[in-house]
Amino acid sequence: MHCLRFFSVALLLLMTNPSWGSADQTDRPNVLFILADDLGWRDLSIEGSTFYETPQIDRIAREGMRFRQGYATCQVCSPSRASIMTGKYPARLAITDWIGAAQGMEWQRNTRLLPAHYQLALPAQEITLAEAFKEGGYRTFFAGKWHLGGEGSFPEDHGFDINIGGHHRGSPPGGFFSPYNNPKMTDGPIGEYLPLRLGRECASFIESHRDEPFLAYLSFYMVHAPIQTTQALWSKYRDKANHEPAPTHRFVIDRTSPVRQVQDHPLYGGMVEAMDQAVGMVLDTLDRLGLSERTIVVFTSDNGGVSAGDGKATSNLPLRGGKGRQWEGGVREPFLIKWPGVVPPGSESWEPAIGTDFYPTLLEMAGLPARPAQHVDGLSLVPVLKGGDMPDRSLFWHYPHYGNQGGEPSSMIRQGEWKLIYYHEDGHCELYHLERDPSEQVDLAATDPQRVQRMHAALMAWLKETQARMPFPNPAFDPVAYEKTQLQVRQRVLPQLERQHAAFLEPDWAPSGGWWEKTGK
Repeated sequence: MHCLRFFSVALLLLMTNPSWGSADQTDRPNVLFILADDLGWRDLSIEGSTFYETPQIDRIAREGMRFRQGYATCQVCSPSRASIMTGKYPARLAITDWIGAAQGMEWQRNTRLLPAHYQLALPAQEITLAEAFKEGGYRTFFAGKWHLGGEGSFPEDHGFDINIGGHHRGSPPGGFFSPYNNPKMTDGPIGEYLPLRLGRECASFIESHRDEPFLAYLSFYMVHAPIQTTQALWSKYRDKANHEPAPTHRFVIDRTSPVRQVQDHPLYGGMVEAMDQAVGMVLDTLDRLGLSERTIVVFTSDNGGVSAGDGKATSNLPLRGGKGRQWEGGVREPFLIKWPGVVPPGSESWEPAIGTDFYPTLLEMAGLPARPAQHVDGLSLVPVLKGGDMPDRSLFWHYPHYGNQGGEPSSMIRQGEWKLIYYHEDGHCELYHLERDPSEQVDLAATDPQRVQRMHAALMAWLKETQARMPFPNPAFDPVAYEKTQLQVRQRVLPQLERQHAAFLEPDWAPSGGWWEKTGK
């Protein structure tokens, strides 16, 4: 009787995950990892947006698990991308800002501190996620944004068999329409839209390698600036925005910068939909080839939506802040995992998860050996995906820089529902209870000094253990000029932004730079 019960359980495990107990690599699950650029947590329909339309990305959530508290490891792109590739926090890798930002004495802005020095490429000695899968017998494919170093540190130098479009730049050098001027990708027909091209390239790779296990890493340049879409999509979202009541204030000042309060940018709406269409191309290819039930699908973003700085294109409300900033809007992300046969469709988890977790999770899901010496900062989410719990742990962030979007040099720790932000300029802390106050409006540091002390001590110990690099005093800082600049932002910049973004909704608005002329539609 015991033998029969054991055989039944073993047979069930083999049916739900063919890679278990099988030496045949062709039975291993495929992996499709989709990474958006600058997409905010609230930018998906399934996460509450009533303006953007994302039925294809929402489909991943409805067919898998949606982590309601999923995080990037940094509020800007390169550090988060490095964490996904290595399973390590940015502080441990010393990649703490987007690669190409000014550092140290190069810094020209009038700020109290000078930004910390950081590494300009993904270290060669790191065994990346792609290398681990390649060693496990997988074909590996990369398309889109890389931004983890230049010559000698491109995707093909870190385990990807094929690289289409991945190079040192963080935004498409020729914009989002062909000709792209991308050294790692041929131009398409004049006016071809980049997200759709990347979707077709990924679908083509899958079709060519349908009979062998693959890791396809689709890394969109969307929805990073420049904010560009087709005339047809702009018109659609312009009309949609104009059917809503006009906002009283599209922007407000949050400490250091104007921050967008409403989702109504028609160009950005078109970008989100175009990326969603590209995701649909790839998902439809999996369906057509009969691979959907054998393919794990992941979707996430590298940092929060751009509500300040850059294109100021979206709102992350009810979360505070956005890209480059230290509050939840800067690091909370869409975090979706579809695992056919294991994760019930429509599952949700409130377990905090973070970008370092993808590496050990995907290894375990694919039946590949763990690499604990490599993914030292990540935990496998497989217990959660199977309906269990995770051990209690702290999550950490370290951004010793000034974001282009108004963020300040800071380090953070989350323990349970508590989040502490430490500011390097003056050493003060903010303390928030995220369950009661997800918008981080009520700073409890003064009312709970003992908790602040405990969390601060844990954060400092982590910074020491990772040998985190720190900002340092700026001898040229001029406090009078700084206050004058802040006053100008309130008096002059804010009204200019209101006028500029209202103009996007006018029927005769036309883009500068001629990029609509390239689309032909």
